[in-house]
Amino acid sequence: MRNTAVLLVSCPDRKGLVAAIANFLYRHNANIVHADQHQDGAAGLFLMRVEWDLAGFDLGLHRFEEAFAPIATEYDLQWHLSLSSVKPRLAIFVSKYDHCLADLLYRWHAGELYCDIPLIVSNHPDTHWLAEAYKVPFQHIAVTKDNKAEAEAAQQALLKAHHVDFIVLARYMQVLSADFIRHWPNRIINIHHSFLPAFHGAKPYQRAYERGVKLIGATSHYVTEVLDDGPIIEQDVTRISHRDDLEDLVRKGADLEKVVLSRAVRWHIDNRILVYANKTVVFD
Repeated sequence: MRNTAVLLVSCPDRKGLVAAIANFLYRHNANIVHADQHQDGAAGLFLMRVEWDLAGFDLGLHRFEEAFAPIATEYDLQWHLSLSSVKPRLAIFVSKYDHCLADLLYRWHAGELYCDIPLIVSNHPDTHWLAEAYKVPFQHIAVTKDNKAEAEAAQQALLKAHHVDFIVLARYMQVLSADFIRHWPNRIINIHHSFLPAFHGAKPYQRAYERGVKLIGATSHYVTEVLDDGPIIEQDVTRISHRDDLEDLVRKGADLEKVVLSRAVRWHIDNRILVYANKTVVFD
């Protein structure tokens, strides 16, 4: 396990930003182990991720905000500090399809995802057995058009009680309300079974099959109030042919969904993502 700190920064682009941040860390005996940056010329923005070893770092993290404030003010920085040693708490929402849930639980159990999973929430009981296999608490909350507000209130109470940091929709086949989403800005990750913006909404494999496409894809994105329109984190595609029927598309797409979602979750856990203008920068 690494003992590092990660600083994510976004601000108006100007000269001296890299030097100011690097010099600040150098003055406090930081050993930078990774640094990456991006300038969006069209937007006039500077975005950066810097990670340093905490061994020998002489600034207590409880004092970081105060010490960093003059630089943040001078350069109009928006910034976030996190520790690699702290495990974020992930809640998984799922419906009947279990392939993404099974993949996430396996990767978590194998140590690929450095997080805690205190809760699985489902609107169907079908995946209860999988939660039991990995000894993760499972909560079945049925959702209908008549009880949606009550169901979401129960979900929010569970998330609060389990001190959840972010949510993954692992093929959760429900549209979350705007009120629910507003409580979790850039903290709900969805997997959509198409290469967005193509075939957004319901039944994308059916529509792709009817359209006769030669590529199908999967997209992981942050959830916003506009359906399937949030900042895209990761995408991938696979080739299909006229010989593939609808079941082949679903089978091949399921493999993509698992990989694309797990990448997005891992990058979120590792604090590698910066969101701006409904887009993301994913740092290496």
